[in-house]
Amino acid sequence: MARFAASLGRYMVDPSAVKRPREPAAIRLGLAISDWTERWFPDAFVFALVGIVLVFGAGLLLGRSPAQMTRYFGGGFWTLIPFTMQMALIVIFGYVVASSPPVYRVVQWLATIPKTPRTAVAWIALFATVSSLLSWGFSLVFSGLLVREVVRRVPQTDYRAAGAAGYLGLGSVWALGLSSSAALLMATKGSIPASLLPISGVLPLSRTIFLWQSIVTAVVLMATSVLVAYLTAPDGRTARTAESYGIRPEPLEIRTPARQRPGEWLEYSPLLTILIVLVGVAYLVQLFASKGGGMAAGIAQALDLNTYNFMFLLAGLLLHWRPRRFLEAVARSVPATAGVLIQFPFYAGIFGMITGTATDPSPISQWLAGLFVRVSDANGYPILVSIYSAVLGLFVPSGGSKWVIEAPYLLQAATALKVNLGWVVQIYNAAEALPNLVNPFWMLPLLGLLGVRARDLVGYAAVQLLVHLPVVLFLMWLFARTLPYVAPVVPP
Repeated sequence: MARFAASLGRYMVDPSAVKRPREPAAIRLGLAISDWTERWFPDAFVFALVGIVLVFGAGLLLGRSPAQMTRYFGGGFWTLIPFTMQMALIVIFGYVVASSPPVYRVVQWLATIPKTPRTAVAWIALFATVSSLLSWGFSLVFSGLLVREVVRRVPQTDYRAAGAAGYLGLGSVWALGLSSSAALLMATKGSIPASLLPISGVLPLSRTIFLWQSIVTAVVLMATSVLVAYLTAPDGRTARTAESYGIRPEPLEIRTPARQRPGEWLEYSPLLTILIVLVGVAYLVQLFASKGGGMAAGIAQALDLNTYNFMFLLAGLLLHWRPRRFLEAVARSVPATAGVLIQFPFYAGIFGMITGTATDPSPISQWLAGLFVRVSDANGYPILVSIYSAVLGLFVPSGGSKWVIEAPYLLQAATALKVNLGWVVQIYNAAEALPNLVNPFWMLPLLGLLGVRARDLVGYAAVQLLVHLPVVLFLMWLFARTLPYVAPVVPP
């Protein structure tokens, strides 16, 4: 027996000595980028602080005194409070809707459809992009739950590729959808900073995300995302499965503690939920009807940040059914808003230093607008803005606050070059999503659901970036040629 065991041992291979197949070059590049960003990138809040120092210094170089720059900063610091609250509510209500029992049942049903590892990854990519058009906050949670359920049913699926597919909404089309921070801001007069309003006017969603050019762009980018996800997903032989990471995804358990006191009965009753939802729906119907042109046209005209959040609030109440369950979902979502709540006021301070005040304008905005006009023309401006917004987005990973910084001089330059202002917003939207694919800032909620690190996903996300970048540049340039310039309109 000992001789047999020794003989057999000569033919046995140590599993640790077996080399895994070498990753494709594009994925190795993505892993290198991920390692570099995780090692060298500070928290996004630090970028906001660095931005304040740089903009302050730029103002001094352009002739303003320290006292003036300080006044600009302090005067602008609190100007984005309504917008900050609106952005935080997008995160909260998106999470609340995605984590509701009815939506989770839809997730479980969708997870039963793909049968092979590659189709599973492509399926996740499809619904990550589709759901992001509704709400980027909703998409992160919905997609994370879908990844967990899919890999439970198709265990040979590569966990890295599936996780990266679940993040594609944030890296491709979310800003072309209904939760676009820039588009919703420009459609909401009360949220546009006073010094920006004369430059931009109010841009209704019909001039941004509902343009046919924007819709075609979203469809092309979604198809590209799904195709690349399918083609780059490893098959069963080379896949790194959830089990290889020591992860065994379990079904989501949504439990509400039993009622213990008589005074809690309304918290556990759907009565108030039904009444509030009925009142809310009646208000929305009146609002949309008052805009004229039919219900669809009324929705397009009335949809802004406040209406959008109100609709998700009603959906969250209805889907959770009982106030207690709704409040528990809200409590779970609040930590994800920390970055928005603390960073946006500092970006508002940067905005103040860039634009100044009505009686004492800052030279920075005029100088930057003049620079864009000098180095570009109407034909090349869309490509320049795309590249600039994508690069800046790598360091300022926040669609809404970054747009507030860029809008004054980008729209001033667009006016000088006679480029359609609504399309400039969409150029920004399409381009600023790209760096999300390699910057882990917005991955955090998804990483928590999946139990992985950013570097585990960024390799596959970087491949998407390499494909998406030329597609975005071409579409932004092409469709800009189809839209005429329209002067800013400020409604009474």
